[in-house]
Amino acid sequence: MKMFRRIVVALVIVAAVSILIERLLTDPDTPLPRAWNPMEPLDVSASPNILTPLKLSRAVRMPERCYAALETSRSRFEILPDLEASNSACGISAQVRLTSVGPSLNRPLNTTCETALRLAMWAEHGLEDVIGIDHIGSYSCRAMRTSRGSAGRMSTHATAEAVDIVALRFADGRRLSLIDDWGEELQGVRDSACDWFRVVLSPDYNALHRDHFHLQNRGWELCR
Repeated sequence: MKMFRRIVVALVIVAAVSILIERLLTDPDTPLPRAWNPMEPLDVSASPNILTPLKLSRAVRMPERCYAALETSRSRFEILPDLEASNSACGISAQVRLTSVGPSLNRPLNTTCETALRLAMWAEHGLEDVIGIDHIGSYSCRAMRTSRGSAGRMSTHATAEAVDIVALRFADGRRLSLIDDWGEELQGVRDSACDWFRVVLSPDYNALHRDHFHLQNRGWELCR
């Protein structure tokens, strides 16, 4: 009997705590700050904290959430219909046409909303005094390239889940390109991209990347 009462008391406490947590997270008048509420959607302009990766992961799972998150950034973009290619391994889902992520782009970028959102997070929280980003594209229906030639599996560019960056333009008038200016400053920029992309490849990785950053949404964590 005594054990039964303890179990009942424990269940009541668990239920009460659950109700309290639910109200804390969902009540419009909750004292919990928006930035520290895991139920709140991603706000690109907000200072990152321990919950930001969770919110980013949730945002990129559904196009509508991704578009809404991208709206909170300084990006200029247009939502486009999905791109369907004759090769079933290629195409762009949740496609956007991106012209700025705060820093301008050297030309419009057609890519997935996820790629655009991760690029916007990088621009907002990793690129100090950068006013322009020069890229060489995101979508390319092709196999992966290796030092030994073309690989058997398709590149993440085939579904626009990566973007290649060749240079950055700064407020003081400088333009740093990876092919000409690789060094400590651009290595720091590379490291900041690793906070937002799962795979970041640079000239330190291999000769195929001597002139660009390869920023990729999926894959094992790799920053080199």
